[in-house]
Amino acid sequence: MSETRILFGFHAVLSRMRQHGNSIQEIIIDQDRVDARMRDLLEMAKNQNIRVIQAERHRLDGFIGAHGRHQGVIARVVETPMPYKDIHDILESDLDEPPFFLILDGVQDPHNLGACLRVADAMGVHAIIAPKDRSVGLNGTVRKVASGAAETVPFIAVTNLARTMRELKEAGVYIIGTTMDAPGDLHNTRLEGPIALVMGAEGDGLRRLTQETCDALITIPMFGSVQSLNVSVASGIALYEIRRQRVLATGKQ
Repeated sequence: MSETRILFGFHAVLSRMRQHGNSIQEIIIDQDRVDARMRDLLEMAKNQNIRVIQAERHRLDGFIGAHGRHQGVIARVVETPMPYKDIHDILESDLDEPPFFLILDGVQDPHNLGACLRVADAMGVHAIIAPKDRSVGLNGTVRKVASGAAETVPFIAVTNLARTMRELKEAGVYIIGTTMDAPGDLHNTRLEGPIALVMGAEGDGLRRLTQETCDALITIPMFGSVQSLNVSVASGIALYEIRRQRVLATGKQ
């Protein structure tokens, strides 16, 4: 069953136009914005026969709140649910490589979640898994920051994260978590085959039960004075290493 959703910001709207332009019902723009970026968007909308409405800025503010950064462009889209509803749908689908998941244990900042979706898309992650009660969810800000990745990477919210991790392990997926004081490190760990990378929340890290459910814990080596990394940056580093090892093991880009 489809539902109507609001997307805002140039990246999110342009990405939707490129990927699924026919899902856009209409685009509402700030009537006072006439720069080159807006002209390019209008040209693309014209080529795809997408209805464009000009409005005063305060009307756009009303869709997402006065403090939302819509950049003068909002799209009303028809959202079709992704074919994957849970991890079993993905595990039982015809993947062309071993399953590859990113598990986020309580990321509540929408900018961090949006950035995690972007790096997950870039590294070919099959789905992001997060607990329903400790995650920001896919709101408008997340979709804007994700720049289209929220429409390409399945986001699966689960009731019990530890139970889901155990189900993944039973399916042969290796669960590896990241902590600052882990005995192993990213550079000296084999990260091949079916795998799920677990990243902790901002400031709190992995919860105790999440750590205990992992098959192994590793740390990301740090070579400067900074003691910790933003969760999306850390996710990008670790996911890239997993993808690098997969390429070396299979020879496939």
